[in-house]
Amino acid sequence: MLGTVVLLSCVVLAVGSRSPHADYIEELVRNNVFGNRVSNNILEDATLDLPDLVRKYKYPFEEHSVTTQDGYVLGLHRIPHGRDLNNFPSDKPVVFLMHGLLMSSADYITSGPGSALAYILADEGYDVWLGNARGNYFSRKHTILNPSDVDFWQFSWDEIGNIDLPAMIDYILSYTTKSALHYIGHSQGTTSFFVMCSLRPEYNEKIITMHALSPVAYMANNQNPLLLAIAPYSRDIASLASLIGVGEILPNREFYTWVGQTFCSDGSLVQPLCSTILFLAGGWNEIQHNATMMPVYFGHTPAGAAVMQFAHYGQGISEKEFRRYDFGIVQNFIKYGRPIPPSYDLSKVIVPVMLHYSERDPLAHVTDVERLFGELGGPAARFRVPQSTFSHIDFVWGIDAKSSVYDRIILLLKNID
Repeated sequence: MLGTVVLLSCVVLAVGSRSPHADYIEELVRNNVFGNRVSNNILEDATLDLPDLVRKYKYPFEEHSVTTQDGYVLGLHRIPHGRDLNNFPSDKPVVFLMHGLLMSSADYITSGPGSALAYILADEGYDVWLGNARGNYFSRKHTILNPSDVDFWQFSWDEIGNIDLPAMIDYILSYTTKSALHYIGHSQGTTSFFVMCSLRPEYNEKIITMHALSPVAYMANNQNPLLLAIAPYSRDIASLASLIGVGEILPNREFYTWVGQTFCSDGSLVQPLCSTILFLAGGWNEIQHNATMMPVYFGHTPAGAAVMQFAHYGQGISEKEFRRYDFGIVQNFIKYGRPIPPSYDLSKVIVPVMLHYSERDPLAHVTDVERLFGELGGPAARFRVPQSTFSHIDFVWGIDAKSSVYDRIILLLKNID
């Protein structure tokens, strides 16, 4: 079978573009890391780039770009209609999806038709747009800077919420001639939304509903051991990284190869699941994990992020507050006019917010979600996933994500539309 897989990959790559980690996936297959779990179809999905992957499954796919006021060129993707249902262009309601940390628009697609949220929404009659935050695989361009410049990486999710989201939302509404859209975010995609509506409350008027998958604002009760360990030193780590010219997290493939060979082999005691290390911060739930899809996930994720994005979350854990980035007393005075960064005013978030959360999520602890819920300024609702083991990354890749989360979101959307 291995020879057939490698042969097929050569044919696929000859006619299509390559995914971000195609070379890495092929190396794992040559080393038989995945054993017999890798089918021809899975390897093809792992090595195709995102446009070819979507079109392979007969869905329409558009690539757009948006330039922010500070020069970042963001990749914006669109699936304007469905395949088997609602498969014709028309005046459809718009849904905007925003990814989490180290992720991209691909993560709403890679699970495939019938499972991935982007496909499901398209088939349900929505015009689906997928954003990409500055610095990830699809947004690594700037009008002046290059990703090799440390200055390129001087941003956290504050800039993503304050600058990137408004730029993408304005573009989508202008392109579709709509006055408002539905917003669905996962993890950092929720954090950046709360930042946007706090700092730029005029954008409340452009949002019909907001659905927060694993909502992350307050992190006082974060239970991830890695983030807990680095949180007290987060600002120092970011400053040191910048000083030595390091701005990005997970920028190369050597790390992925090491993870694959060490943790993904069939004889591994922790099961051959390549996401164990890469998604350590996302919690773990074997019940919801589809091991067969691991090559596809590894082919498109991680997508890169700035050190400062991690540092900003670390500050929230240490300070037990939801504040703007802490640059230190001197720089804080220059930027904010005060020694301590101001808190994000969640009372300015007045759009209807639906918080979809779970009991075992290490990043969106139930207590922190309740605090967030109590401070939102508009109508809000909480929906806890019934399965007690449902965790952070399961909102995107969980086997039962559709029945546990997506079906409820679609019902809520249709009740409003």
